[in-house]
Amino acid sequence: MRGNDAIHLGLMLLAFAASYLVPFELLLLAYVVLGPAHYFTEISWLHDRSYYLPHRGIAAVLAIVAVVAVLIDNASWFGLAMWGALVVCAMLAATTSAIESMLLFMVAIALSAIMYSSGSSLAVIGILIPTLIHVSLFTLIFMVLGAHRSGSRVQAALVVVYLLAVATILLLPPTAEIRISSFARVGQDYFGNVGPALGRLFGVPGLVLDTRLTSLLAFVYTYHYLNWFIKATSSAGLRCPRRGWRRWP
Repeated sequence: MRGNDAIHLGLMLLAFAASYLVPFELLLLAYVVLGPAHYFTEISWLHDRSYYLPHRGIAAVLAIVAVVAVLIDNASWFGLAMWGALVVCAMLAATTSAIESMLLFMVAIALSAIMYSSGSSLAVIGILIPTLIHVSLFTLIFMVLGAHRSGSRVQAALVVVYLLAVATILLLPPTAEIRISSFARVGQDYFGNVGPALGRLFGVPGLVLDTRLTSLLAFVYTYHYLNWFIKATSSAGLRCPRRGWRRWP
């Protein structure tokens, strides 16, 4: 096992253990402390790579869209803005030909029609994209891609451990009590809509931000941020003749 892989495993297990012991406190710590540090360093890292977009100016447009989206009071329109930005970015950054872009666009249109016909789906996707999808599904995709490109069995094992940790939290939720009640109230203010959104998505009525969901959010948020810090640290100092920094795989 390489040093970085061992660190990744250690941090993942640490986040998993802490999510069982202090889920409410860990979620707020990750969101308030680790989150801003993560985005502050990641923006600079992405800027050096032109945000993986054809032109840096597109990132400025997306930033304006984000500011405007924050001012949208309608949940469905906010969800449409989030979904549209995600689709456009995927077309610009993840496709390599006009045919691929067209296919992705057609799939996105079909999914948009399905969500629109079901009424609340756009509002649900607007809640889940910047929260649970961003920090769990995207992290999982990047881990799988990294393991596939490197051909590393150890990194593949890390993906399995990550999935087992998520499954364990869902099937054997922690019984930790709230030690700082104000943390639970703040957590409800920031993440209280995640439970109902998941309930609508999976048809589970009455789903709320309980200890199980809080522990899940605490784990995926914490590991998402810690995973980034390890990548950023390991890539620091590795220069590329063309752009200054080596492109992270």
